[in-house]
Amino acid sequence: MQKTLLLAAIALLTACGGGRYGYARTYTTHGDEGPYYEREADLSYEDVRRFPDRHAEDLLGWFGTVEEIVELNRDSGEARLRLQLRPHQERHLCADETAGSCRVTVSERPVGPFEVLLTLRGEDLQDGPERLWVGSLVKVYGHVMDAGNEETGPVIQAEHYRHWPHGHFVTTAARGSMRR
Repeated sequence: MQKTLLLAAIALLTACGGGRYGYARTYTTHGDEGPYYEREADLSYEDVRRFPDRHAEDLLGWFGTVEEIVELNRDSGEARLRLQLRPHQERHLCADETAGSCRVTVSERPVGPFEVLLTLRGEDLQDGPERLWVGSLVKVYGHVMDAGNEETGPVIQAEHYRHWPHGHFVTTAARGSMRR
């Protein structure tokens, strides 16, 4: 009986890591994201735009909201997405005192556009409310390929990404209805 209770307690504690959508007070990695998160370089948007060649070897870790799906091959999953860079807020907003009510939080104000080339996972291509679509939040880990232009911003080749469908994250605009 005690062993069963102990195993149940451990299961509950490990389930509190935020899960697929990071329902936690601060950012938690999910699945195989950890090594990318550990290697990401802290580079500003302007540095990447002005000097893309200097940062070609650096691994960017940028949050962006999907503005447009420019190209998508549904058979292979290869896609070109136009995103708006959104700074991540270290302390997530929460609906109540429980960590499970917290949502990954990014700035309501975008920094600028960027494009990403990536291969979407099958679950993000499926029709339904959790597909990757306009309004989704994506954290992209990748390398700058090109400075782009004023409309597109830098072009990033993704090595890995994480996706939050609409409704599974918030912007700082939710401060009035959520707490820190």
